Amino acid sequence: MKAVCVFSGGLDSMLAVELIRTQGIEVLPFFFETPFFSSEKAKQSANHLRTPLEVLDITDRHLEIVRAPSHGYGANMNPCIDCHTLMFRVAGELLERKNADFVISGEVLGQRPMSQNRDALELIARESGLGPLLLRPLSAKHLSPTAPEMRGWIQRDLLLDFKGRSRKPQMALAQKMSITRYPSPAGGCLLTETVFSRRLRHLFALSRHPEIFEIELLKYGRHFDLGTGTKLIVGRNKEENQRLFQLAKGNVLTLKPLSVPGPTAILTGPGTASLLHLGLEITIAYSDSQGEKTVEMEICGEQEERVVVETGKEKTAFREFMI
Repeated sequence: MKAVCVFSGGLDSMLAVELIRTQGIEVLPFFFETPFFSSEKAKQSANHLRTPLEVLDITDRHLEIVRAPSHGYGANMNPCIDCHTLMFRVAGELLERKNADFVISGEVLGQRPMSQNRDALELIARESGLGPLLLRPLSAKHLSPTAPEMRGWIQRDLLLDFKGRSRKPQMALAQKMSITRYPSPAGGCLLTETVFSRRLRHLFALSRHPEIFEIELLKYGRHFDLGTGTKLIVGRNKEENQRLFQLAKGNVLTLKPLSVPGPTAILTGPGTASLLHLGLEITIAYSDSQGEKTVEMEICGEQEERVVVETGKEKTAFREFMI
């Protein structure tokens, strides 16, 4: 008997794995990765449980629902119900391939108001196509019996009745199970963050099908809308400068001060001469020019590399362009 686990790497999913393993069932954890949530914490949690973890990239399918979710967004660009439905649908597709019998998750009834209320849990099970093959062991006693319970694959009385937002029951159980390392519950999904969501909405407005590197760029720097589809991204520190330089590809320009210390900036879109000039001014404003009249600026692209001399202004002159 095998179960596929939709494994986030958080404490709840770790407990779900252990609860089912204690009933003699092999659990196969999967993490579904996109540019909006990384597998790093999940890998650490799986190592702590001494269980192999498979990471599957579902970016293409996920972007479709992020652009137009059937059940809407949460507070920001997070389409939680559609996102969970997709993950369980993919997990269901893995059952035959992995010779597994059902799917589990660490979801707790009432822990999240949008995606983990009773109606949402039932909706997700139904629309994912799993129906009674989806088991939430941490809250099973509050939910209708599933196929694994009714068919005697697992013992319902060994499942749990967790409910609500408190993590105290999970932490107490983790101690009993000798689970000593697990990530904090905060965050994890960039789509729940206000600034990132604002940048993503702007990107979707510019392009319905953006490149993956354009989504990656949203994670770094200060973002400016220069008009006519042209954007400027200005690094905030050495690490971001390096990352922006690495991500620069295709028809983009990198801008960098040479005569004074300053940020690396990326100019994307159909930049005209006037928009390039504006981008250079903004980049200088965030450099250490300290009132110098002129700054040497390096401009690099696929087909050009040159140095120009430009003047800068105060940062306040460019606030209207910030995304």
